[in-house]
Amino acid sequence: MKKAIYGAAALAVVAALVTGLFLKDRLDRARAVSSLFTGAEQYQNFHRFQTVFPHGDMAASPEPFQFPDGTMVELPASFTYSGQTIDTETFLSETDTAALLVIQDGQLRFERYMLTGGRDIHWISMSVAKSFISALVGIAVSEGHIGSIEDEVTAYVPALIGSAYDGVRIKDILQMSSGARWNEDYSDPDSDIVRFAKIFALGGSLDEFAATLEREREPGTFNLYNSTDTHVLGMMLVSATGRSISQYMEEKLWQPMGAEAKGYWLLDGEGMEMAFGGMTATARDYAKIGELFRLNGALNGRQIVPAPWVAASVVPDAPHLLPGKDNPASDFELGYGYQWWIPEGDEGEYSAIGIYNQFVYVNPTSGTVIVKLSANSDYGTTDDESTYRELESIEFFRSVVERVR
Repeated sequence: MKKAIYGAAALAVVAALVTGLFLKDRLDRARAVSSLFTGAEQYQNFHRFQTVFPHGDMAASPEPFQFPDGTMVELPASFTYSGQTIDTETFLSETDTAALLVIQDGQLRFERYMLTGGRDIHWISMSVAKSFISALVGIAVSEGHIGSIEDEVTAYVPALIGSAYDGVRIKDILQMSSGARWNEDYSDPDSDIVRFAKIFALGGSLDEFAATLEREREPGTFNLYNSTDTHVLGMMLVSATGRSISQYMEEKLWQPMGAEAKGYWLLDGEGMEMAFGGMTATARDYAKIGELFRLNGALNGRQIVPAPWVAASVVPDAPHLLPGKDNPASDFELGYGYQWWIPEGDEGEYSAIGIYNQFVYVNPTSGTVIVKLSANSDYGTTDDESTYRELESIEFFRSVVERVR
């Protein structure tokens, strides 16, 4: 009898400990997410998200690719944005820059780490992850897992039948033109992206959330940035390949491009990768997706992403995708490709961009790739460029390009 009582007591203690740990994990997640877009400093958080959230792992490459050192270059002292001269060091400080890398013609020309950044430090990708998802879709098409991006996404994800995505072409989703109703205002507590983030913080199914979105416009007619579009692409990849995003990416992209460090994908409460922005990696490994695309999908001695896919990914091919302030069929002045942003200009630039100023910027004309990892604490406290500082960052990168030229 005493053994039974002691056994029951021990089970109760274990249950209490497990419950306490479970609640602590949820509390840590909730704290990390609830502090976003409030003006709170984030550099103490962004390097440790993989320790706070459940995650899938991607092993480092057995044949890591190292950027050789080139002649080091100094940053320009200042640059011009919107008619004003911006001091470079002030800009880097104000945007809480943690890592800045400049690769030119495949050689490392500049590398600096600040705050909690470091060469071996992982940093949350935010929406830079979207460009990795796009590359995976291109690989899956080339392998025959996906017949064509002209296919309807519901042919691969029948759970979305009856939602905004019912009958929508994969291509329209790649180009953020799904027609789904969406509000990505980070400063609005009732916006769709904030509701999305609550699942990120507290657990739950992002797949189920995606199925709740409703149609607002005809697909393929308006460029409206929507993080759920990328999650739907992730759902399609899992269904089409029969593997998790982490598993497929490790084999087809992460290791082939020569990742030096382990990579992580944060997971929702059902074990699904947060395809829209949940990857964490080191700055040098982020640089490899930029170099891979600059080299038309080839890196580390092999063709990894089909060259035609790379070419199509970084060129707006319809009026609603073109860059420009006055495009009536787009909600932002940067153009859009297959989950890549396209600035206005004649040098073929494109960039992966994540909130809080994460960038993998590519200028193919000059052979330049720039990575900027940041924790801009003002980001999203207003719904405009004054706190986003994304267009300003593009001008900074252009000034760096002129310096390395």
